[in-house]
Amino acid sequence: MKVASNVEDLLTQVLAGEVWPPLADRHGYRVDPNGDAFYLPGMGGVTLDVHCGDPATGYRSDHLEPGLSVRHRETGPNYALQYLTCIGNRVEVSSGPKKGALGFVIGQHAYVLVDMEGDEMRGVTTGDQVTVLAVGQGLKLADHPEIVVKNCSPALLSAMAGGTNAAGQLEVHVSVVIPPEAVGAGAGMASEYANTDLMGAYAGLDDDLSLGLESLRIGDVVAMPDQDHRFGRGYREGWTSIGIISTGSCLLFGHGPGPSTIMSGPSSSFKIVEDDTANLSFFNLVQHRELS
Repeated sequence: MKVASNVEDLLTQVLAGEVWPPLADRHGYRVDPNGDAFYLPGMGGVTLDVHCGDPATGYRSDHLEPGLSVRHRETGPNYALQYLTCIGNRVEVSSGPKKGALGFVIGQHAYVLVDMEGDEMRGVTTGDQVTVLAVGQGLKLADHPEIVVKNCSPALLSAMAGGTNAAGQLEVHVSVVIPPEAVGAGAGMASEYANTDLMGAYAGLDDDLSLGLESLRIGDVVAMPDQDHRFGRGYREGWTSIGIISTGSCLLFGHGPGPSTIMSGPSSSFKIVEDDTANLSFFNLVQHRELS
């Protein structure tokens, strides 16, 4: 993205975590929007064969977390991992058979989510340690002080199409514009933590639940009009937030594929360009050995 920023002022910290196993409780089952019970895989562990660019919906899963689900076993360090990690940050596996394998952060949910090459991912398991080169929080756009940037690494900002246009707006390329009525779980939470679930992509359920979001892909850049995510997440007319789809299929009502927020500001400050190549897979961040 062709835009002036304060990237030279940012610090990089090395954060630690581990691949966390899937969890369940003794009750097991949940209930979908039609009242039917289900018990499906989704959160935690290593989820194979779903990468950036792949469909976010259509799987027999609930709260699908693609790739590695990473957290720290202690509360304080885990919050630091959630709040300081940014999309595009470099991740290195630091123990186990795939020690040295590289990936990159694609967003936050209950865990920090990491994509990597499929052959590499198949050798990673729960309990393996990872290190994250965290940089990006505190990023500011010099010519757009009204736009708050968060969870966005300098590598991601550089790789995104668009930039400051002749009218002084920030041009952002997005795959999908999300209708405001789709925003579900996550409203009211801190926008540096976890993500926002989008309703309306319940494959195989009632048509009247569809909001046209079945085409979402993991890694899509999306625009969320009438959403103010600067200091939390909530509905506000005349504001727009930009996010990256980091989680997939859900069956729990009020939940769905989720974007992690990277920008938020007045709608008048953005020029939104719909572009189906606006996805992390096309940014190919993992190929950059100097990822930051």
